[in-house]
Amino acid sequence: MDRTLFRIQDGESILLVQIYVDDIIFGSTNKELCDKFSNLMQGKFEMSMMGELTFFLGLQVKQLKDGTFISQTKYTRDLMKKFGMEEKSSVKIPMNTSVKMDMDADCKAIDQTRYRALIGSLLYLIASRPDITFAVGVCARFQSAPKDSHMTAAKRILRYLKGCQEVGLWYPKESGFKLIGYSDSDYAGYRVDRKSTSGTCQMLGNRLVSWFSKNQNSIATSTAEAEYIDAGNCCAQVLWMRQQLRDNKIKEKEIPIMCDNTSAIAITQNPVLHSRTKHIDVRYHFIRDHVEKKDIILEYISTDKQLADIFTKPLCESRFEELKHELGLIELS
Repeated sequence: MDRTLFRIQDGESILLVQIYVDDIIFGSTNKELCDKFSNLMQGKFEMSMMGELTFFLGLQVKQLKDGTFISQTKYTRDLMKKFGMEEKSSVKIPMNTSVKMDMDADCKAIDQTRYRALIGSLLYLIASRPDITFAVGVCARFQSAPKDSHMTAAKRILRYLKGCQEVGLWYPKESGFKLIGYSDSDYAGYRVDRKSTSGTCQMLGNRLVSWFSKNQNSIATSTAEAEYIDAGNCCAQVLWMRQQLRDNKIKEKEIPIMCDNTSAIAITQNPVLHSRTKHIDVRYHFIRDHVEKKDIILEYISTDKQLADIFTKPLCESRFEELKHELGLIELS
């Protein structure tokens, strides 16, 4: 695997260089180090300096004194034109809470190519819009045999985006570097095979830095098992992020993972309960080892404060807007 991220330490200053094909992003805690690197690269290679980062791989970046705003406004507007949504009315939430999507065998089949093009476009948008992650993930499960009902659900996501095209992620400058994970699961929520949906997110201070929503690989036999498996997935992501922080001289130990299921927490702490879960794939049990090593702490959080709730199920408008705000999704005025 080719390395694309490089870190240079010069005394107390740090220079980070990210390479993607023929594009380079770099930044430093010391402006003189940035200038030195820029002059060095231009002296050795034929390249042009584009100045302060404002646009990269479809992401619009706005750097302000008190933080950084990342959005895909232009891309979203292009989607509205591409799929003929400019004259359509907008909606407040990307997926209706009453919708239970399945294979819908009796419904009319539609063109796979157009449906897949829409889903692919929405998947790219997830890079700055975690609020549509769950809805897009659900619609993506039906790409092999899409029906008219699936297209209606996918276009609802576009109608939602139409009403909030300029929303993006806000990363405040002064927010600390405390790493915390949130883990949640919707037990047997997928009607087709009754697999549970896992949702996790990781916050660095008040900044959302990682998130995902996906079907679990196996069928859980209880809510506790589904939550426990999801906590294991969150643990793996948190440990990887901890190593990234250590590479930048930021040491984190006993990283909290917030879970709203007391039984799942008990499995990691009680050897007796742990012995009753041998039917769970052994790869999920590594979370108990990391709890014992005090690398992480699995802590209880009430469901109404669980940020990962937005990645596991459709939510009502008030709850949805509340979690969007907590995740740092705003419209920059």
